[in-house]
Amino acid sequence: MNTTSNPYRGYRFPAAVISHCVWLYYRFALSFRDVQELMAERGVDVSHETIRAWCEKFGRLYAKRLRARRDRLGDRWHLDEVFLKINGRMQYLWRAVDQDGSVLDVLVQPKRDKRAAAKFFRKLLKGQAYAPRVVVTDRFPSYRAPCAELVSGATHVRDRHANNRAENSHLPTRLRERRMRRFKSSVHAQRFLSIFGIVHDHFSVSRHALSAMSRRDAWRRRLGQWCDIAGIASST
Repeated sequence: MNTTSNPYRGYRFPAAVISHCVWLYYRFALSFRDVQELMAERGVDVSHETIRAWCEKFGRLYAKRLRARRDRLGDRWHLDEVFLKINGRMQYLWRAVDQDGSVLDVLVQPKRDKRAAAKFFRKLLKGQAYAPRVVVTDRFPSYRAPCAELVSGATHVRDRHANNRAENSHLPTRLRERRMRRFKSSVHAQRFLSIFGIVHDHFSVSRHALSAMSRRDAWRRRLGQWCDIAGIASST
């Protein structure tokens, strides 16, 4: 890694320790204190506040690099929104996934109306830089106008049962939300979920569709890619 652009420059701990802490936090349902104890068991004395700072800074960096390396995702987009209760106020998590369940983008907003749907569509189109062939939503009416205006060439499927792909993609988020005892703010939720979705996708291997040997090979490849984007030597 070029020393002039080395993101680890000035840090007391080596890149391998920092990247491992970030990997543990975003890959598994662990708290910062859990990661602290796991590292202590390995003989690394680091505070949970330091781990928090690492996860915020390097999590964004790693997610950006993983996103840049992804091939273009599917052209059948599934959109859905769920509520998040943050500090006693209702917020909504808008999420889009492709036909394989890979996260396209997420956006936390206080509204669930036509304007909020249009804002999410614009963010999604800007981030993916291509238009979908099919857009699948539930029967929520706020999707109709933005879909017709912004992705007019796409077929809009409005059916509750056809959108199970997007609804199922919320399950890992709900697990982490409970583990974190809810998000502290909409900014906190947006920051965490934009990183978590990319990391979770990267390490998700279809167990039912692969043999044991293929699954191990896929795992080693993905772990090697993680080490590459983190700028450390792979152990696989």
